[in-house]
Order: sequence, then C-alpha cells, then structure tokens
Amino acid sequence: MSIGSAIVIGIIAVISFLYSMLTLPIYFLVQQPWKQRQRIKEVKAKPVSSSSTAITYKSVRPNLELHLTLQRQNVDTLEKMFKFAALNYKNKKCLGTRQILSEDDERQPDGKTLKKYRMGVYKWRTFDEVNMEASNFGKGLRELGVNPKDRVVIFAETRAEWMVACHGLYKQNCTVCTIYATLGEDGIAFGVNETEVKFVITSHELLPKIRNILKDIPNVHTVVYFEDQLHPTDTTNFGNVRVVPYTEVVRAGANNRFDEHSPTPEDIAILMYTSGSTGVPKGVMLSHANCIATLKTFSDGIKIFPNDVFLGLLPLAHVYELLAETICLCLGVPIGYSTALTLLDSSLKVKAGTMGDARALEPTAMTAVPLILDRVRKGITDKMSKESAVKKALFDYCVNYKRRWVRRGYRTPIVDKIIFKKVAALMGGRLRAMISGGAPLSPDTHEFIRNSLCLDVVQGYGLTETTAAATLMEQADFSLGRSGPPTTITSIRIVNWEEGNYMVTKKPHPQGEVIVGGDNVSMGYFKRPAENAETFFVENGVRWMRTGDIAEIHEDGTVKIIDRKKDLVKLQHGEYISLGKVESELKTCLFVENICVYGDSTKTYCVAVIAPAEIGLKDLAATLGISGEMEQLCMNREVTNLALKKIQEHAAKSNLIKFEIPTKITLVPEPWTPESGLVTAAFKIKRKEIQAKYKAEYTKMYI
Repeated sequence: MSIGSAIVIGIIAVISFLYSMLTLPIYFLVQQPWKQRQRIKEVKAKPVSSSSTAITYKSVRPNLELHLTLQRQNVDTLEKMFKFAALNYKNKKCLGTRQILSEDDERQPDGKTLKKYRMGVYKWRTFDEVNMEASNFGKGLRELGVNPKDRVVIFAETRAEWMVACHGLYKQNCTVCTIYATLGEDGIAFGVNETEVKFVITSHELLPKIRNILKDIPNVHTVVYFEDQLHPTDTTNFGNVRVVPYTEVVRAGANNRFDEHSPTPEDIAILMYTSGSTGVPKGVMLSHANCIATLKTFSDGIKIFPNDVFLGLLPLAHVYELLAETICLCLGVPIGYSTALTLLDSSLKVKAGTMGDARALEPTAMTAVPLILDRVRKGITDKMSKESAVKKALFDYCVNYKRRWVRRGYRTPIVDKIIFKKVAALMGGRLRAMISGGAPLSPDTHEFIRNSLCLDVVQGYGLTETTAAATLMEQADFSLGRSGPPTTITSIRIVNWEEGNYMVTKKPHPQGEVIVGGDNVSMGYFKRPAENAETFFVENGVRWMRTGDIAEIHEDGTVKIIDRKKDLVKLQHGEYISLGKVESELKTCLFVENICVYGDSTKTYCVAVIAPAEIGLKDLAATLGISGEMEQLCMNREVTNLALKKIQEHAAKSNLIKFEIPTKITLVPEPWTPESGLVTAAFKIKRKEIQAKYKAEYTKMYI
C-alpha cells in the first residue's frame, strides 16, 4: 500500500471508529445483537441414544405448516405434490425462460469476432400451464410407446422443459434416469446401457453426442429433443432411431386416448447417478417417499416469502438442485432459468448493452456449490486488485470492518449501501439467500460471499443417497464451517473410526463417521447388491446409510464435517492430513483453478499438482516480468517458485498446520474437465485418475 493510500485509509479508520462509538448504543438497542448470539447457542438437536462407540442425534425443531399440510392432505408422491402446487398457485408464475432474440457478431477489443445473444425478457408458464403441459408430454410419450414403470433418460441442460418433462414422466409412473450434460460420450453410454432404457430425452445442443454413440446404445429406439430458440435442429444420420421434437410430443399428447398412471410412494421416482469422484458412477434409486421426505424437511428449514424468485442454474441431474427447485414448486416460488454463459452482464454470450439473466430476473434465492462460490470470490478480489491502490485498500478495509461487526451479531447498513450493494447489484440486487451444498464450503469463502453480497449463505450437508437432506443451517446462524443440525426427518449418528482416531468420547466435541437414518435414505444402488449390503442397513424399521464422512457435533447439536475416510493420509511421523480440507482452502487462492494434494506415507511432507486459472497465473507471472502461453508459464521455474510462495502464504492465512501445507508443487497447463476424466460431472476431482495421470510429477516432487 502506498503512503497516500495508507493516509486515506487511516483517516477513514478514524472516522469509522468515531462513528461506531457514537452510534453503537443506537445499533445495540435497534438490532439487539445479543438475541442473534443467543440464537446461535440455542440447542437445535439432542442425543437420543449414546454409548462409548456411537451417539445418535435428532432435531428438536418442530414440523412447520407446509410439512403438516402435506401430511394432512396425504401428498406422498411427486405427482401428487405438483397437483397440490397447481391447485394452490394455479395462475401464478411457475417456470421462466429468457427469450433470445438474435445471435449477432460482436467485435472484441483484441479484434476477434464473437457470437453474442441479444436477449429479451423472461417468458413465463403458470403453474396451471406447466401442469397441463406435463400431462400432455407424458401422454405423448405413451403415444410413442413408453409404458408405466419404464425408465427414461433425461440428458439435457437445466431448463424449464427439463422440469416439465420430469413431471410428465411422474404422471405416467415412469422412473427418471438423470445423466449430467457435461459427461463425455463413454459416461453417457454407460448410464444409458446400465439403465436399459429405450427412450432418451435430450436437447438441441446435446443431440450430436447421442448421434455419436448410437452404435454403443443399441437398445435406444426413440430420442426426444428440446428445440433451440433460434436454430433448426439437424436430425439426420440417426438410422432407424426415431427423433422427435419436444413440442410435437406435447401436441400429440393433447388429444390422445391415454390416461395418467399415478405412482405409489414406494415406486422409484429417480434413478440418479452419483458424480463418480471415488470410482464408477453408481445409480441411486430414490423413491417418491424419499423425495417427499426431503421436501417436508426442507420446508421446515427454509424461509419463503411471497415475492421470492428462484434462479435455476445448477444441473438438474444433481439431486441437490432438483430437490431445491422441487421445494420451490411446492411453495409456489417462480423459477427463472439461466446458464453460466448468460448469467451476468459480463458473461460470455451476453451482447454489450444487454442485461445478464441475474439483472433481468432479480432473483431472491439460488443454490450454489463451493466451486462456484470460490470463483465468485476470486472474480471480485481479482477485479478489485486491478483498481487503484486507494479503492482496493478501501474495499479491503470495509470487508474487515463488516467482518468484525457481523461476528458480534450486528448488521452494517451504511457500509452495505455505500460499498457492498454495488457488488450485490451484479446478481440483480435482491438476492437474500444462497444455499451451498455438494461439498464443504471454506469458512473464508463463506464469510466473504455472505458479507460482500449482503445475503445469507446457508450451508447444508447431504448426499445423493440421502436425497440431498441430512443437515441444514438455520438462516440466522452466522457461524462458519458448520453444516447445521440434523433436519427434522433425519437422525445423525456418529460412530468411532479408530483407524483415524476419531472417537465419540473426544472432548470438547464428539467425533466419528456419519451415519444418516430416515425416510429420505435411498432404496439402494441400482444393480449393486454387494455395495448395498456394505452401505445401507435397516434398524428398528429405519433405513440407514454409512456415509464415509467424518464429523464432530457441537454443543448445540450442529454438525461440522471435518474429514472423509477416503481423503485421510498419514505421513511418516504419524501426522494425519485431510486432503479434501487442504484442497478446499487452497482452491480460494487467486491463481488456483483446481488442485490435488498428495501425501506419501513414507515421507514427512505433502505435495500438490495445480491446474492454474489462466488469468490468475498470467497476472502472477507478470509481476516477474514474464509472459507467455500456459505451457511456457507452467514450465517456468521462477513462476512455479513464486506460485509455491503464494500458496504457502495463503495456506498460513487459512490457518493450515505446517505439515498440511504443500512443500512442493507442480503446475500443469491442461484444464481439468469432465471430458478429460480428471473431474466428475459435478467438477469434484477424481483423485485416483489425477494421481495416475501425474504419477511422474508426484514422484519427481519426492526426489
């Protein structure tokens, strides 16, 4: 920081100190921070059984109005749930799609020409219209040969038609088999063949992938595709496979002889594949009863207001997003869909002068995963690093100022209005709640996003096998690094894992492997009896799942995920390193796009392979006066040494212990994508595959 900047910040610090002292009594009386601190300490779950090897906790929170209403009205399937929603919110906005008016050439500052969208407003379907369209789509599929109890694959990006098609299948008691849109062709073929489907629903954009693998999916005889707003779809070269547009199926179903076939609670609603971070993806069988249990418990833990609008962005092939959007439908919350290419004004496909989806929709709530939040944080800090020294120093001061007061239970309306509301405006200016799941969220990122975007970041914990529900933070909880107490329909049990020295007798917090029990626990893995026997069991009529995750339980009954059995390595001197925890912290470093830490049990230190973010690495190299392509920068010893120094400084700021901090790193230029096989479709690293690909690099770092 320059002398001038230091003087300016010093003056601001003095003014803010005087302001705080003068206004503190007013804020104390108006905001009542002691109540906020008391709410955090309130007991949210209590032990219901305890021994020297296991403790079981249950929520003390009551079931709220929607939960009780669903019970009273016997809403026990997803088909009944949408009928309930359509009846209660008949003419209210339900699903919204942004209109794309044209795709134009736009010349960039570097002279290149890119295709950009000129975008219009959101076009909405009402609840009644969605219900009718879903009914017609389901009947139209019957016309094509789909029968009740059939399995049908949906392989498409998140969009309104995905949700309509899903509910159309429920109305015919069909099982929806989800496949991530980012999967490579081998992964798609695996999912289609294992489920033995004959019908695949896809999109204009992904239809070529289906065409490419036709010879590998011989059972498929019909493909339905969602049309593009602007471009005609090439349906040639499909041989004997029938290819039908979505709108044609809906029209065919509007006037045909088929009735709806309602499912039972025990019928399988979704066959959802795990991301495959620890091996081959497994199909998880989720019944209608599983899904309704999660809807009930989410309704107990999420505050909804009449003017709420949800931003649909994450893959609907992920149980977390699918159930989050389903609870929105159940509560009458409109869902507007977006993509990473059109989300912000600055997004890749948004034409200059056109608003991104966030500003056009002005959402109040959305879901996110730690990877996205880490990137948002990096984007904000990177943008500020390019501002003048005074602006950067002012922003950093305000971040620290707000952090101090929020931790004491106060709000900071003046700083929010002057500084942070400008940041929040990027997401439409109305966003009040964000639910993070899919992986543990770094406490630093959690706090930064919450404070800089002026919203509640609620962290939850769940798995595909628990239908997304296990624990959920309360929105009033401003603590960090915790995942909340058990939800109202789940029991959380921790059991000793002696190998890792995680014991329920530990003080001050009992620790152990997490086992989840409740109506939300899956019916099991598809075609995997051995793994079912290993993972699931029934006790006193309750179904349980062994998660492999390690947690500690705090005095208030809140769960903190601290490790994963498969991520724990032991170094030569007996120190245990949680690789996932270290990676979670180091991913927030500005130039890190992704990272895989490795520990050799015969050595005294850990190492890491890093896939750097291109802009971040080039900016880092520029401080040394070095430029070049990614391959050159990753091979440059000076750049690597500086990157290691920055990693170690960042690790120290993140309070990592010395032996958790990589002693050596290797930078690799190739991005880690689902197509490369190094990350899953949910962008979780595939540790074994990365270690195999970079075996020589890991070996070299230990020489």
